[in-house]
Amino acid sequence: MAWRVGVDSGGTFTDVCLFEEATGRIEVWKLSSTPDDPSRAIAQGVAEGMERLGQPSGAIAYFGHGTTVATNALIQHRGVKTGLIVTQGFRDLLEIGRQKRPDLYDLQVEKPPVLVARDLRLEVPERIRHDGSIETALDEQAVREAARVLRAAGVKAVAICFLYSFIAPAHEATARRILVEEFPEAFVTASHAIAPEFREYERLSTAVVNAYLGPVMQGYIRRLAERLETLGVTATPHLTQSNGGVIGFEAAAAMPVRMVLSGPSTGVIGAQAVGRLAGLPDLITFDMGGTSTDVALLPGGEPRLSGEAIVHGYPIKAPMLDIHTVGAGGGSIAYVDSGGLLKVGPRSAGAAPGPVCYGLGNAEPTVTDANIMLGTLHPTHLLGGRLPVRRDLSVAAIERLAAQLGMEPYATAQGILAVVTANMAKAIRVISVQRGHDPRDYTLMAFGGAGPLHAARLAKELEMKRVLVPRNPGILCAMGLLLTDLRADFASTRLTPLAAGLAPMTEAFAGLAGQAEAWFAQEHIAPEARQLRRSVDMRYAGQNYELAIPLPPGDLGAATLAALAEGFAAAHHRLYGFIAEEEPVQLVTFRVEATGTVQKAVLRPRPLAGPEASAAIAGERALWLPETGGTATVPVYDRERLLPGNLLAGPAIVEQMDSTTVVLPGMTARVDAYDNLILEAA
Repeated sequence: MAWRVGVDSGGTFTDVCLFEEATGRIEVWKLSSTPDDPSRAIAQGVAEGMERLGQPSGAIAYFGHGTTVATNALIQHRGVKTGLIVTQGFRDLLEIGRQKRPDLYDLQVEKPPVLVARDLRLEVPERIRHDGSIETALDEQAVREAARVLRAAGVKAVAICFLYSFIAPAHEATARRILVEEFPEAFVTASHAIAPEFREYERLSTAVVNAYLGPVMQGYIRRLAERLETLGVTATPHLTQSNGGVIGFEAAAAMPVRMVLSGPSTGVIGAQAVGRLAGLPDLITFDMGGTSTDVALLPGGEPRLSGEAIVHGYPIKAPMLDIHTVGAGGGSIAYVDSGGLLKVGPRSAGAAPGPVCYGLGNAEPTVTDANIMLGTLHPTHLLGGRLPVRRDLSVAAIERLAAQLGMEPYATAQGILAVVTANMAKAIRVISVQRGHDPRDYTLMAFGGAGPLHAARLAKELEMKRVLVPRNPGILCAMGLLLTDLRADFASTRLTPLAAGLAPMTEAFAGLAGQAEAWFAQEHIAPEARQLRRSVDMRYAGQNYELAIPLPPGDLGAATLAALAEGFAAAHHRLYGFIAEEEPVQLVTFRVEATGTVQKAVLRPRPLAGPEASAAIAGERALWLPETGGTATVPVYDRERLLPGNLLAGPAIVEQMDSTTVVLPGMTARVDAYDNLILEAA
């Protein structure tokens, strides 16, 4: 029997999803993460999951993995000491940036730390013009001297970024060759290889972030590969990218900047697949874990792909799903600020020491502790009994906080949930209301270990009428790894008038197609499994920002130019409300998305049973509800025993190993044919 395994490694929990190819059987496993070395929890989770199935690790036919290693290293500034080589005169570009204030009216706002110290930013004589011609030849001896200086300074990684190298990369390529000769142990990133697009500062920032994270990811990938080999896993391992696709370990180690949203992106892919099967394509995804909450908008079931984003203060030019993150998770710490107000997050207790109820030394109450006290979470254990918790510790911590606030303890616990709900509602309004979408027109897809726990209240806050909780919400990100394809993105900036015709476009796409074919061969993707999608970033002449317009399939021709013009006009009108018909249109960046389709997990429907759900009741629990201002005894349903077609009414709790769902008073919950739980206002 062959098994496909997906593992999502988060800051608090590591989730394992196991899918048997022959039968469609799905099993899940969840354990605490090991932040000091995430590969330990991953190997342990795979070993325990396969042992529970009675299967050897050699039965794993596919291994996919989503990780937060790159993200956490960037957030916590735990990358390596990095050097930078730039065109003469551009030493301080990394620090000057765009001179934009993150908050226009905040005089005390602090920019994120510059990742390369000024004494490690070295200039070399060279200059390429905007048309690719050489104004000043590269001084190769200066590059050798710079490499020796950086080596003597003890740097572990070096980024190279020359002016207009995205047009003519020869100087960067030569500088990289010299660096490898002089400093072979360094991780070297050339900007043209990682982000061959215009906008100098953003390209420079992307190259620096890639170099800064490179040795961290290389070490992590090496340790994980060794642990998997020791387990007996022979399948080629893959890592998720920020664009939702996966690539091999070797490519991931060379391009860590494309992994900064590795974990959250697979949740969006999993939600997309589940929403389509449930007949609910218009989704707002709500992925709440132990440390943070990630939200995304999927109109028509399609996530928005961005070619550039600011990640934790650093501009990155890399394809990534449009995911908005806030510091609101089960481990988010509640405290009283200097003004005497209750605040929750972004500080998190993480996996160690974890919430107060873990009994590992933390004394500050968290969102999880509030849920323990209110009765929404089991008072003695989590993870199906494998993680013991102490309610008395949670109650004591919240009582201390309540005394600071001058409030009643239960009201304080509910206040913690109200504050964190408001934080998450704000995040959803950023991706919906601020972009012209009404969240009331969408279904809230709740997943992550804590998503279903808070989804009903979040939907109520946003006046959303429906919540969809997938069969295994706590491991949907891991499931998404079994529902996605191999993918790579290639881009080339060539500023060209649309009126110039097909020749420049044909040349640009031919070059990108060649890069895609080389990647297909490197990943051993069969010809019949190869797919290419093309698009162009377009703008009116003089505009500062572009709109991505897809090309119709087929050969390039006059119809292609017409389709691009029509597509750009429609997109511009939709976003800005007007069309400037008299203005010339420019083609800016040409893009090719290469996809290698792979065998995926197939979710199969089950026959519907009747609405009666009483057979799934596993007990009852005292639940404190703000609607009644007191405690009520509510039924607790075992998710494993619920059948398609079952219907239950709130207030109620649905428990399973990887998550807990709360059904509020005035709501109903029904189980569909794919074992999704759909909550609706009665």
